[in-house]
Amino acid sequence: MREGYDLWSATYESTANPVVAMDSRHTIKLLAPARGELILDAGCGTGRNLTPLLSAGAAAVGIDFSLGMLKVARRRQLEDVPVALADLQATLPFPDNCFDAVLCALIGEHLNELGRVYSEFYRVLRPSGRLVFSVYHPEMSAAGIEANFQREGVEYRLGAIHYSLSDHLRLLKEAGFVAIEVQEFNCDQELIKSVPSASRYLDSPILLVLGAHKF
Repeated sequence: MREGYDLWSATYESTANPVVAMDSRHTIKLLAPARGELILDAGCGTGRNLTPLLSAGAAAVGIDFSLGMLKVARRRQLEDVPVALADLQATLPFPDNCFDAVLCALIGEHLNELGRVYSEFYRVLRPSGRLVFSVYHPEMSAAGIEANFQREGVEYRLGAIHYSLSDHLRLLKEAGFVAIEVQEFNCDQELIKSVPSASRYLDSPILLVLGAHKF
């Protein structure tokens, strides 16, 4: 999977993707970054969410397991944003209680140790900190839909581990999170206008966003 994202990094931002487009519309708004906050973008990829975090006046740190994606993020000229290679399914390279918020967008279907990931997010959050976690909607992964791209005429499919909504809620609670909020988003005409290929998903759920808090 790491090799797949390294290969995809050069064209990731030019690949029409309805789930990424829907995520960009909603997830940062739900996070509501505030001036002076320190926010971890866990699985930052090409850094698409780092700019809106900075625009809100927050400080950001980005981590990802793909060196290719991080190289693209660095080319965004975000000199004040540290980005680092890290495995979300290992111990995160941060001390306890250091972030006001954690954002983790659209990598959940690649995590086979999701409970450990949630526990690490809980550990690095400060008391009263919050997590916003977005993922391909479970109905998509259950139907066998997965991240994919084409390069030089070859289609690469990156797989999708299926977690139900109840799985997510259980694992969040086991990690210690409280005040869990669930947002589900269906494909609509606005999305189809920006990504015409999304028309086959009209009125179907494509994005799940979970909010949770540490107290």
